[in-house]
Amino acid sequence: MSKLQRKEPADSLLTMDKIWKSFPGVVALAGARLEIAPGQVHALVGENGAGKTTLIRILTGALQRDRGRVVFGGRPVHFPSPQQAQASGISTIYQELNLVPLQSVAENVAMGREPHRWGIVQWRRMNEEAEVQLQRLGLSIDVTRPLGSYGTAVQQMVGLARTLLLKSRLVVMDEPTSSLDEREVDVLFRAISQLTSEGTSVLFISHRLDEITAICDRITVLRDGKTVLQKPIRNLNKLDIVASMLGRSAEQVSGFVAQAEKKQSDQVSEVSQEGGDAPLLEARRLRRTPVLSDVNVTLAPGEIVGLAGLLGSGRTETARAVFGADPVEAGQILMKGKPIRLRHPRDAIERQMGFCPEDRHLDGAIPMMSLRENLTLAALPRLSRYGVVSPRRQAEVVNRFMKELSIHSSGPDQPMGELSGGNQQKVLLARWLCTQLQLFILDEPTRGIDVGTKDEIRRKIAKLSSAGLAVLLISSDLEELVESCDRVFVLRDGSTVAELNGEEVTERAIMEAMAKQLSPHE
Repeated sequence: MSKLQRKEPADSLLTMDKIWKSFPGVVALAGARLEIAPGQVHALVGENGAGKTTLIRILTGALQRDRGRVVFGGRPVHFPSPQQAQASGISTIYQELNLVPLQSVAENVAMGREPHRWGIVQWRRMNEEAEVQLQRLGLSIDVTRPLGSYGTAVQQMVGLARTLLLKSRLVVMDEPTSSLDEREVDVLFRAISQLTSEGTSVLFISHRLDEITAICDRITVLRDGKTVLQKPIRNLNKLDIVASMLGRSAEQVSGFVAQAEKKQSDQVSEVSQEGGDAPLLEARRLRRTPVLSDVNVTLAPGEIVGLAGLLGSGRTETARAVFGADPVEAGQILMKGKPIRLRHPRDAIERQMGFCPEDRHLDGAIPMMSLRENLTLAALPRLSRYGVVSPRRQAEVVNRFMKELSIHSSGPDQPMGELSGGNQQKVLLARWLCTQLQLFILDEPTRGIDVGTKDEIRRKIAKLSSAGLAVLLISSDLEELVESCDRVFVLRDGSTVAELNGEEVTERAIMEAMAKQLSPHE
């Protein structure tokens, strides 16, 4: 990979140089760099944990950098708060819109800057200003109606109109198309083009390569807290971008893409098992707009099946659908050959499924509760009689799994939040293993933990599989998938694009499948 250009162009609107940020036990940014020109749509991409969110939070004043410099509009800046960044001309439109659905469109556009006279809001003037800003974006609507009565695309336009009223010089857009359909994306892109034609710059954070190559002028790729690529989009193809995100050469990723197209996404894979029995679980053509469009996955007892794909490919969404956490619009889930309907995770739990989520802090661990309470949470019905938990039976389960998984703590009553990340992950594994599972879904089970604990967890997964447990393993670590899995399904843009079996499961084959339909010249 070519060496990054360190020369700062004279017309740079924003330069973030040698930005470092650490949290306890984690280096989130290690000398990252970002450079944006006026009137430019600039893409910022990277896998989960690459440092995108941390860099943006530093830019917008939500976090303070450890060291490095930020130059905005030709002057060194330090924003102590998001309000300061906004006052200086930097606005942010988040993936989850921070607007008020029950208020009118005009009130949302003018929020915090309502025109007053003698302490009274000038409603007519506010409505007229909102109409003017929205018309600049090609949108003509009734601004007196509640914002919530309009669709997501209109709400995105309202967020953009706010930035126009604020006279922002840089608009940060965090996954702005994640909830939009194709027609709504076109509307948003026209609005972005209008913004940049007037000199406003846009920082476009997305995982969708098609959209990045369609709308962006330049791209910055982050990996492991470092800037690994900065180039004009016209000088790159999609394979170059994928290679940079994964830390591989373009030659490794490109290869012979056709070799990875062994299975078409509209084919349902068949698992060869002794006696011709049906798979333990089969997901056929799952669809959930806009995150899943055509997903096919099968698992047999005693098999470790991997789900691979770039950020936004639909891995976690597939796991949540299989576990009943998110409803699907179409498709079918079968268990032992019979269709099942999963309306809620409790339906999956009743069928002896378990799920360790990607974000153990947000969706898994309950930090204020004890290790004992966290570990036995899913097993409470089995440990209870007439609604009363048996302390003796609970203690037996806790002691058994603390020993079996080598969970280190000061005791069962230690708060979960005081445990190390690796020990928290072991507790979450034990939470499900004490419920006698048939199928275990593991979403990034070794992320953010030390090497020794990773090896322990991998060995435990292998042991569980050899005992007959089916495991669906989601991981961004290609080496982990290759070493652990019997088969790997590769997802791209919410669809299954390849199934790799046995010796076909290699890092090269997985990367080629991730880049499916991306020719070297695309």
